[in-house]
Amino acid sequence: MARILIAGCGYAGAATARLFHAHGWEVEGWTSSAQSAEALGALPFRVRAVDITSADAVAAAASASRFDVMIQSVSSRGGGADAYRRIYLEGARNLTSAFSEALPIFTSSTSVYAQTGGEWVTELSAAAPERETGRVLRETEELVLARGGIVLRLAGIYGPGRSALLRKFLAGTAVLDASGRRFINQVHRDDVASALLLVAQRTAGGGSAPATDRICNVSDNNPRTDRDCYAWLAAQLGKPMPAVSDSPVERKRGNSSKRVSSARLQAAGWQPRYPTFESGMRESVLPGLEQLGA
Repeated sequence: MARILIAGCGYAGAATARLFHAHGWEVEGWTSSAQSAEALGALPFRVRAVDITSADAVAAAASASRFDVMIQSVSSRGGGADAYRRIYLEGARNLTSAFSEALPIFTSSTSVYAQTGGEWVTELSAAAPERETGRVLRETEELVLARGGIVLRLAGIYGPGRSALLRKFLAGTAVLDASGRRFINQVHRDDVASALLLVAQRTAGGGSAPATDRICNVSDNNPRTDRDCYAWLAAQLGKPMPAVSDSPVERKRGNSSKRVSSARLQAAGWQPRYPTFESGMRESVLPGLEQLGA
Protein backbone atom coordinates (compact mmCIF):
# COMPACT_ATOMS: atom_id res chain seq x y z
CA MET A 1 0.00 0.00 0.00
CA ALA A 2 1.44 3.38 -1.01
CA ARG A 3 1.90 5.82 1.85
CA ILE A 4 1.35 9.57 1.63
CA LEU A 5 1.87 12.51 3.96
CA ILE A 6 -0.40 15.52 3.59
CA ALA A 7 1.51 18.30 5.34
CA GLY A 8 -1.24 20.89 5.65
CA CYS A 9 -4.58 19.19 6.26
CA GLY A 10 -6.67 22.34 5.84
CA TYR A 11 -9.52 23.16 3.46
CA ALA A 12 -8.02 21.58 0.34
CA GLY A 13 -5.57 19.32 2.16
CA ALA A 14 -8.23 17.48 4.15
CA ALA A 15 -10.28 16.88 0.99
CA THR A 16 -7.13 15.59 -0.71
CA ALA A 17 -6.36 13.27 2.21
CA ARG A 18 -9.88 11.83 2.11
CA LEU A 19 -9.61 11.21 -1.64
CA PHE A 20 -6.26 9.41 -1.35
CA HIS A 21 -7.65 7.28 1.49
CA ALA A 22 -10.67 6.38 -0.64
CA HIS A 23 -8.28 5.23 -3.38
CA GLY A 24 -6.45 2.85 -1.09
CA TRP A 25 -3.48 4.93 0.00
CA GLU A 26 -2.25 4.85 3.59
CA VAL A 27 -2.61 8.48 4.65
CA GLU A 28 -1.17 10.62 7.42
CA GLY A 29 -2.19 14.26 7.79
CA TRP A 30 -0.33 17.04 9.57
CA THR A 31 -1.82 20.26 10.88
CA SER A 32 -0.26 23.35 12.40
CA SER A 33 -1.98 23.00 15.78
CA ALA A 34 -3.24 20.36 18.16
CA GLN A 35 -6.69 21.94 18.02
CA SER A 36 -6.86 21.48 14.24
CA ALA A 37 -5.68 17.89 14.54
CA GLU A 38 -8.31 17.19 17.20
CA ALA A 39 -11.03 18.68 14.99
CA LEU A 40 -10.11 16.12 12.32
CA GLY A 41 -9.98 13.24 14.77
CA ALA A 42 -12.99 11.48 13.21
CA LEU A 43 -11.20 10.97 9.89
CA PRO A 44 -10.27 7.33 9.14
CA PHE A 45 -6.53 8.00 9.18
CA ARG A 46 -3.95 9.53 11.47
CA VAL A 47 -3.86 13.31 11.83
CA ARG A 48 -1.36 14.97 14.14
CA ALA A 49 0.06 18.41 14.88
CA VAL A 50 3.56 19.03 13.53
CA ASP A 51 5.17 22.44 13.06
CA ILE A 52 6.84 22.14 9.67
CA THR A 53 8.72 25.41 10.22
CA SER A 54 10.76 23.59 12.89
CA ALA A 55 13.44 21.27 11.54
CA ASP A 56 13.59 19.48 14.91
CA ALA A 57 9.83 18.94 15.04
CA VAL A 58 9.76 17.54 11.50
CA ALA A 59 12.77 15.30 12.13
CA ALA A 60 11.20 13.94 15.31
CA ALA A 61 7.89 13.23 13.57
CA ALA A 62 9.73 11.60 10.66
CA SER A 63 11.89 9.34 12.81
CA ALA A 64 9.49 6.40 12.62
CA SER A 65 7.69 7.25 9.38
CA ARG A 66 8.24 6.43 5.72
CA PHE A 67 6.24 7.87 2.84
CA ASP A 68 6.22 7.33 -0.90
CA VAL A 69 4.76 10.80 -1.54
CA MET A 70 4.75 13.97 0.54
CA ILE A 71 2.39 16.84 -0.33
CA GLN A 72 3.05 20.27 1.15
CA SER A 73 -0.33 22.00 1.07
CA VAL A 74 0.02 24.43 3.95
CA SER A 75 -1.49 27.92 4.05
CA SER A 76 0.14 31.20 5.03
CA ARG A 77 -3.16 32.24 6.68
CA GLY A 78 -2.86 35.67 5.12
CA GLY A 79 0.65 36.35 6.38
CA GLY A 80 3.29 38.47 4.66
CA ALA A 81 6.69 37.68 3.21
CA ASP A 82 8.20 36.57 6.53
CA ALA A 83 5.38 34.10 7.10
CA TYR A 84 5.71 32.83 3.52
CA ARG A 85 9.42 32.27 4.02
CA ARG A 86 8.89 30.28 7.22
CA ILE A 87 5.88 28.26 6.15
CA TYR A 88 6.67 27.61 2.50
CA LEU A 89 10.42 27.83 1.99
CA GLU A 90 11.67 26.64 5.37
CA GLY A 91 8.82 24.15 5.54
CA ALA A 92 9.79 22.67 2.16
CA ARG A 93 13.43 22.52 3.17
CA ASN A 94 12.58 20.71 6.41
CA LEU A 95 10.16 18.27 4.78
CA THR A 96 12.37 17.33 1.84
CA SER A 97 15.34 16.85 4.16
CA ALA A 98 13.40 14.64 6.57
CA PHE A 99 11.71 12.59 3.83
CA SER A 100 14.46 12.47 1.23
CA GLU A 101 13.14 9.26 -0.33
CA ALA A 102 9.57 10.52 -0.78
CA LEU A 103 8.35 12.32 -3.89
CA PRO A 104 7.70 15.92 -2.81
CA ILE A 105 4.72 17.76 -4.29
CA PHE A 106 4.37 21.46 -3.54
CA THR A 107 1.08 23.31 -4.03
CA SER A 108 2.14 26.73 -5.24
CA SER A 109 -0.06 29.44 -6.76
CA THR A 110 -0.83 30.92 -10.16
CA SER A 111 -0.08 34.27 -8.50
CA VAL A 112 3.53 33.67 -9.59
CA TYR A 113 2.37 34.81 -13.03
CA ALA A 114 2.33 38.60 -12.96
CA GLN A 115 1.03 39.18 -16.50
CA THR A 116 -1.45 42.04 -16.78
CA GLY A 117 -2.68 41.98 -20.39
CA GLY A 118 -5.27 39.22 -20.12
CA GLU A 119 -3.06 36.87 -22.15
CA TRP A 120 -3.08 33.09 -21.84
CA VAL A 121 -0.22 31.74 -19.75
CA THR A 122 1.19 28.22 -19.61
CA GLU A 123 3.85 26.57 -17.51
CA LEU A 124 6.42 27.90 -19.99
CA SER A 125 5.31 31.51 -19.56
CA ALA A 126 7.38 33.91 -17.49
CA ALA A 127 6.77 33.50 -13.78
CA ALA A 128 8.29 36.67 -12.36
CA PRO A 129 6.05 37.90 -9.52
CA GLU A 130 6.42 41.50 -8.45
CA ARG A 131 5.55 40.93 -4.80
CA GLU A 132 7.93 39.44 -2.25
CA THR A 133 5.41 36.75 -1.31
CA GLY A 134 5.32 35.57 -4.91
CA ARG A 135 9.11 35.55 -5.08
CA VAL A 136 9.22 33.33 -1.99
CA LEU A 137 6.84 30.92 -3.71
CA ARG A 138 9.15 30.82 -6.74
CA GLU A 139 12.14 30.15 -4.50
CA THR A 140 10.24 27.32 -2.85
CA GLU A 141 9.29 25.91 -6.25
CA GLU A 142 12.92 25.84 -7.30
CA LEU A 143 13.95 24.07 -4.11
CA VAL A 144 11.30 21.37 -4.60
CA LEU A 145 12.18 20.92 -8.28
CA ALA A 146 15.87 20.65 -7.43
CA ARG A 147 15.02 17.81 -5.08
CA GLY A 148 13.15 15.91 -7.78
CA GLY A 149 9.68 17.11 -6.85
CA ILE A 150 6.52 18.30 -8.56
CA VAL A 151 5.00 21.79 -8.43
CA LEU A 152 1.29 22.39 -8.89
CA ARG A 153 0.36 26.04 -9.37
CA LEU A 154 -3.20 26.37 -8.07
CA ALA A 155 -5.69 28.97 -9.20
CA GLY A 156 -8.02 30.56 -6.63
CA ILE A 157 -9.68 27.75 -4.69
CA TYR A 158 -13.40 27.74 -3.99
CA GLY A 159 -15.91 25.10 -2.97
CA PRO A 160 -18.45 24.24 -0.27
CA GLY A 161 -18.44 26.99 2.34
CA ARG A 162 -15.69 28.94 0.61
CA SER A 163 -15.69 31.48 -2.19
CA ALA A 164 -13.84 34.77 -1.91
CA LEU A 165 -15.92 36.26 -4.72
CA LEU A 166 -19.24 35.23 -3.22
CA ARG A 167 -18.23 36.27 0.30
CA LYS A 168 -17.28 39.77 -0.86
CA PHE A 169 -20.40 40.00 -3.00
CA LEU A 170 -22.70 39.08 -0.12
CA ALA A 171 -20.87 41.36 2.32
CA GLY A 172 -21.08 44.32 -0.04
CA THR A 173 -17.30 44.75 -0.08
CA ALA A 174 -16.73 43.68 -3.69
CA VAL A 175 -15.40 46.45 -5.92
CA LEU A 176 -15.03 46.49 -9.69
CA ASP A 177 -12.01 48.18 -11.22
CA ALA A 178 -12.99 50.86 -13.72
CA SER A 179 -9.70 50.49 -15.58
CA GLY A 180 -10.92 47.57 -17.65
CA ARG A 181 -11.56 43.84 -17.77
CA ARG A 182 -9.67 41.82 -15.19
CA PHE A 183 -9.47 38.06 -15.69
CA ILE A 184 -9.51 35.76 -12.70
CA ASN A 185 -8.74 32.05 -12.56
CA GLN A 186 -10.39 29.59 -10.24
CA VAL A 187 -10.54 25.88 -9.45
CA HIS A 188 -12.84 23.85 -7.22
CA ARG A 189 -11.40 22.30 -4.07
CA ASP A 190 -12.36 18.77 -5.17
CA ASP A 191 -10.67 19.27 -8.53
CA VAL A 192 -7.47 20.27 -6.74
CA ALA A 193 -7.67 16.97 -4.84
CA SER A 194 -8.18 14.95 -8.02
CA ALA A 195 -5.27 16.72 -9.71
CA LEU A 196 -2.98 15.84 -6.80
CA LEU A 197 -4.14 12.23 -6.89
CA LEU A 198 -3.46 11.97 -10.62
CA VAL A 199 0.00 13.49 -10.36
CA ALA A 200 0.94 11.29 -7.39
CA GLN A 201 -0.29 8.12 -9.10
CA ARG A 202 1.62 8.90 -12.30
CA THR A 203 4.91 9.99 -10.75
CA ALA A 204 5.33 8.21 -7.40
CA GLY A 205 7.63 5.69 -9.04
CA GLY A 206 10.19 8.38 -9.80
CA GLY A 207 11.56 9.41 -13.17
CA SER A 208 13.90 11.80 -14.88
CA ALA A 209 11.54 14.26 -16.53
CA PRO A 210 12.98 17.76 -16.99
CA ALA A 211 11.95 20.35 -14.41
CA THR A 212 9.70 22.14 -16.90
CA ASP A 213 7.58 18.98 -17.19
CA ARG A 214 7.24 18.81 -13.41
CA ILE A 215 5.27 22.05 -13.18
CA CYS A 216 1.51 21.94 -13.78
CA ASN A 217 -1.13 24.65 -13.63
CA VAL A 218 -4.36 23.63 -11.92
CA SER A 219 -7.26 25.81 -13.05
CA ASP A 220 -10.65 25.08 -14.54
CA ASN A 221 -9.27 26.38 -17.86
CA ASN A 222 -12.25 28.68 -18.21
CA PRO A 223 -11.17 32.07 -16.86
CA ARG A 224 -13.80 34.72 -16.33
CA THR A 225 -13.61 38.43 -15.73
CA ASP A 226 -14.58 39.51 -12.25
CA ARG A 227 -17.30 41.61 -13.86
CA ASP A 228 -18.76 38.51 -15.54
CA CYS A 229 -18.65 36.54 -12.27
CA TYR A 230 -20.40 39.25 -10.31
CA ALA A 231 -23.00 39.72 -13.06
CA TRP A 232 -23.80 36.02 -12.88
CA LEU A 233 -24.04 36.10 -9.08
CA ALA A 234 -26.24 39.21 -9.20
CA ALA A 235 -28.62 37.46 -11.60
CA GLN A 236 -28.73 34.28 -9.54
CA LEU A 237 -29.27 35.99 -6.20
CA GLY A 238 -31.32 38.99 -7.29
CA LYS A 239 -28.83 41.49 -5.90
CA PRO A 240 -27.23 44.60 -7.44
CA MET A 241 -23.80 44.64 -9.03
CA PRO A 242 -20.82 45.81 -6.92
CA ALA A 243 -19.74 49.42 -7.04
CA VAL A 244 -17.14 50.56 -9.56
CA SER A 245 -14.00 52.21 -8.22
CA ASP A 246 -12.69 55.38 -9.88
CA SER A 247 -9.12 54.38 -9.09
CA PRO A 248 -7.22 51.07 -9.42
CA VAL A 249 -8.14 48.56 -6.72
CA GLU A 250 -5.22 47.28 -4.65
CA ARG A 251 -5.46 43.50 -4.40
CA LYS A 252 -3.74 41.11 -2.01
CA ARG A 253 -2.12 38.99 -4.71
CA GLY A 254 -1.38 41.86 -7.06
CA ASN A 255 -3.24 43.42 -9.93
CA SER A 256 -2.46 40.81 -12.54
CA SER A 257 -4.87 39.86 -15.30
CA LYS A 258 -4.14 36.67 -17.18
CA ARG A 259 -5.82 33.50 -18.36
CA VAL A 260 -4.22 30.39 -16.92
CA SER A 261 -4.14 27.28 -19.10
CA SER A 262 -4.29 23.82 -17.54
CA ALA A 263 -3.88 22.08 -20.91
CA ARG A 264 -0.75 20.23 -19.75
CA LEU A 265 -2.56 18.61 -16.83
CA GLN A 266 -5.61 17.82 -18.91
CA ALA A 267 -3.42 16.16 -21.54
CA ALA A 268 -2.15 13.91 -18.73
CA GLY A 269 -5.71 12.78 -18.04
CA TRP A 270 -7.10 15.27 -15.53
CA GLN A 271 -10.67 16.41 -16.12
CA PRO A 272 -12.22 18.85 -13.65
CA ARG A 273 -15.59 17.85 -12.26
CA TYR A 274 -16.48 21.56 -12.20
CA PRO A 275 -15.15 22.95 -15.49
CA THR A 276 -16.63 26.43 -15.08
CA PHE A 277 -17.21 28.95 -12.31
CA GLU A 278 -20.94 28.80 -12.97
CA SER A 279 -21.19 25.00 -12.71
CA GLY A 280 -19.15 24.88 -9.52
CA MET A 281 -21.15 27.64 -7.87
CA ARG A 282 -24.51 26.25 -8.97
CA GLU A 283 -23.84 22.63 -8.02
CA SER A 284 -21.52 22.94 -5.03
CA VAL A 285 -21.50 26.37 -3.39
CA LEU A 286 -24.86 28.11 -3.69
CA PRO A 287 -26.81 25.17 -2.18
CA GLY A 288 -24.91 25.81 1.07
CA LEU A 289 -25.11 29.59 1.33
CA GLU A 290 -25.65 29.43 5.09
CA GLN A 291 -22.02 28.30 5.45
CA LEU A 292 -20.97 31.67 4.06
CA GLY A 293 -23.20 33.60 6.43
CA ALA A 294 -25.87 34.41 3.86
